[in-house]
Amino acid sequence: MTKPARYDRIAFVASPSSEAAAAFHQLTAQYGNCDPSEADVVVALGGDGLMLQTLHRHMRSGKPIYGMHRGTVGFLMNEYSTHDLRARLAAAHESEINPLLMRATDVNDRVHLHHAINEVYLFRQTSQAARLRILIDERERMPELIADGIIVATPAGSTAYNLSAQGPILPINAALLALTPISAFRPRRWRGALLPNTAYVVIEVLEDDKRPVAAVADHEEVRRVRRVEILSDKSIAMRMLFDPGHSLEERILREQFGS
Repeated sequence: MTKPARYDRIAFVASPSSEAAAAFHQLTAQYGNCDPSEADVVVALGGDGLMLQTLHRHMRSGKPIYGMHRGTVGFLMNEYSTHDLRARLAAAHESEINPLLMRATDVNDRVHLHHAINEVYLFRQTSQAARLRILIDERERMPELIADGIIVATPAGSTAYNLSAQGPILPINAALLALTPISAFRPRRWRGALLPNTAYVVIEVLEDDKRPVAAVADHEEVRRVRRVEILSDKSIAMRMLFDPGHSLEERILREQFGS
């Protein structure tokens, strides 16, 4: 039987909100606060925005991240409690996620590389709809999509922007990506596609001079892109911790049934 992990050295990080700051002072007084580089686990106090920032900051560290909800949106967070935190951490279930890698080439042929935990999306920069060409694994799948934009979402990000654009919710362990149009005009009835997470997605911007398009990887934006390449970066594995019964898998299931 595998012994539970020990999390003696905890690094706390908090969002700027007063609620998160109060939690930070209470927990660090009770459990101490280790430098993240020497910690066994990083505990993030805030909402989903802080969790994404923390995952990005520690993306290559291999350290598990455990969030407690002290913010606005807390889909990726556990319930807040100061009681017996180390025992909670030891009992937590681990979900491993891979980020997306976006390679965006702008109209000046500059290349921009960014990772995304939730999604990469393209969106029109002006009042005119974007005209996009979609290739999957170097094969053209849609010669022209006229829409406000398009999203490529991971399972972890499928309940974020992807869901608000009527995209599907993906189980966290599904080897899939969601390709979801944003306000598609043509083809009118196209609702998107499910792709294997091994897919190499290329989106080309048609009429980039007349209909400029921006590309965004989580919070990193590149303006006036010409071509965007997206794939799941299997060289990076991030570890997220969730309380038993409140795993990301369970949260995604509850979201699909409206509970």
